[in-house]
Amino acid sequence: MRAGARARAGARTGARAGARARTAAGAALLLLATLLVGLGAAAPAGAATEVALRGVQSGRCLDVAGAATAPGTTVQVYDCHGGANQRWTPTAAGELRVYGSMCLDVKGRDTTAPAVAQIWTCNGGSNQRWTLRADGAVVGVPSGLCLDVTERRTARSSPVGLWTCNGQTNQQWQQVGAAADAVAPTVPGSPRVADLRCTSVRFSWTASTDAVGVVAYDVYHDGQLITSVPATVLATTVAVEPGVRWGLYVNARDAAGNVSQASTTVPVTPPPCSTDSTPPSAPTGLRATAAGTSVQLTWTASTDDVAVTAYDVYRDGTRVATVTEPRATDAGLAASTAYGYAVAARDAQGNVSTRSATVRVTTAAACATPVCSVTQVAIDTDIPWGLATMPDGSVLYSRRDAYDIVRLDPVTGQKRTVGRVPGVASTDGEGGLLGIALSPTFAADRWLYVMHTSPTDNRVVRMKLVGDTLDTASTQVLVQGIRRNKFHDGGRLRFGPDGKLYVSTGDAQSAASAQDTSSLNGKILRINPDGTVPADNPFGNAVWSYGHRNPQGLAFDSAGRLWEQEFGNGIMDETNLITRGGNYGWPACEGTSGTCSTPGFIAPARTYTTAAGSCSGIAVVKDALYVACLRGERMYRHTITAGGTLTDQQQYFVGTYGRLRTVEPAPGGGLWLTTTTLGDKDSVADNSAERVLRVQLGG
Repeated sequence: MRAGARARAGARTGARAGARARTAAGAALLLLATLLVGLGAAAPAGAATEVALRGVQSGRCLDVAGAATAPGTTVQVYDCHGGANQRWTPTAAGELRVYGSMCLDVKGRDTTAPAVAQIWTCNGGSNQRWTLRADGAVVGVPSGLCLDVTERRTARSSPVGLWTCNGQTNQQWQQVGAAADAVAPTVPGSPRVADLRCTSVRFSWTASTDAVGVVAYDVYHDGQLITSVPATVLATTVAVEPGVRWGLYVNARDAAGNVSQASTTVPVTPPPCSTDSTPPSAPTGLRATAAGTSVQLTWTASTDDVAVTAYDVYRDGTRVATVTEPRATDAGLAASTAYGYAVAARDAQGNVSTRSATVRVTTAAACATPVCSVTQVAIDTDIPWGLATMPDGSVLYSRRDAYDIVRLDPVTGQKRTVGRVPGVASTDGEGGLLGIALSPTFAADRWLYVMHTSPTDNRVVRMKLVGDTLDTASTQVLVQGIRRNKFHDGGRLRFGPDGKLYVSTGDAQSAASAQDTSSLNGKILRINPDGTVPADNPFGNAVWSYGHRNPQGLAFDSAGRLWEQEFGNGIMDETNLITRGGNYGWPACEGTSGTCSTPGFIAPARTYTTAAGSCSGIAVVKDALYVACLRGERMYRHTITAGGTLTDQQQYFVGTYGRLRTVEPAPGGGLWLTTTTLGDKDSVADNSAERVLRVQLGG
């Protein structure tokens, strides 16, 4: 891949990894009759009306890949969304124009199958002339070949070319009128499971309804897309992992790409495939080396009759880390202190080996490493999500599922609730009370900025903090209409050195919205402190960058550059350097995986596997970037170079504190770090036991 602005995928190209969205021809015919006109006799040669061409088999629209305008860009089918790259104008000359001056074109003027369909500057050539037949076929004039979805594929981003006309539904197209469908389907009902086995389960639901017609259902586990099925299918067999607890749910989707709110979640825990009662062998060869106030541990891997899945690291008899490789780092220890370490191995069914022999090591007299010490400041029964440091050094943090804000004295550990934010609602998932930020002029104006989920959307509001009390009567809504869903709600707020407020928003489980610059979802937004749109924003609205899946981390470095942390689906997560108007490629690219060849798309600065990542918050201290990860249960540290690259990656707290949600700069050059280990996906208030940690940093 190319560095920096390396090409990523075109907008609206490529499906999420593992997803195979299919849409049946029967569902395609559910379009509102008044909006459908047969191609051919019903499409007069001189028509100047923009239409969408919707494939009968796939239920998806003819789409210019990546919304690109360059001659030679190929075409595909993609969820119908009404964007400019899906609006075609039949002309008296037999052209199908898009963007006004580009025509649907046969590459190389090929007249034999297969031939490539693309767009090219309109030039009157015969390879840009098309016959629109009454049976729905779109036929190239010189070749007699039909516009064809390659290999009868139905998935999002399936390529379109030309093939011998055969009358099949992958060669039939319907003309959809210009009226936009903005109404999402209803929520799928009665989700349920049956036939649970060690590697599969049958997942079913009842049908949604829609003003025009549901075309597909998207099945997820815990925010990760598993598969998509046509609207005629109300059950599917899902592959699961033995012994791993999943929460299954389903969304409905219509032809315009509108996505319903998610169904309720059905938890499943598959049984083991076979009985395994044999523990792994004990780890051997444990070695411990002190580096300042950190200890590096290595050992010889254990063996098992099936497989070793993890190692538990014990310090003085207490488990302090869980890792998957035979090495670990224990950081933030006391100086000049002796510690004893041992390691045990375990397998997928929880069989645990005997512990290794104990080795002892003494830390140095002073910290010579980036992370020096960790102090637990407080425990909370809810999930601390957003966090900000007050001018006096105290901490404000939001409690996601309880909807209130707490002020914490980090010296005494005393907490005081300053108020409950009005109008907050859950999503039965990851919505609720999310990011917070203090006004850059907080000492004078007392404005506290908050992002939260409401019953209808996600929004950014501000209200005054008077003394230790939220003045809810002062609440002002700054941004609203950010779509919500069970997962992918974004939520981080950060003021930049330019005095503008930056907001990360998720795609609300509607991937196409990330590429629509008129949508507020799947974006980094930039607004003035009063909620107005800055005059220099690239699209005339609040959108600053786009093509994001579920961004949550935002941080600025000393050069004023904005860094962003983003969740992938099932392959990789990414850290991005955000630029004005930049497109970061979702849903075509997940990290560097996918259709990543369209010029102009910006590649990530760093990627992580989802197993070692699923990272939420980021912070910059002394031009080092710190990344807090959930599933990966670790904190990454990178050095930011003068040129804006990330080097010298290091990992801390792997398995030590569990899932890490938020990391923020603390006074004196340290960090605040919060956990999110319990109740993370259920929206139930006060069912957690989360830590607020103070991390002291070194050289």
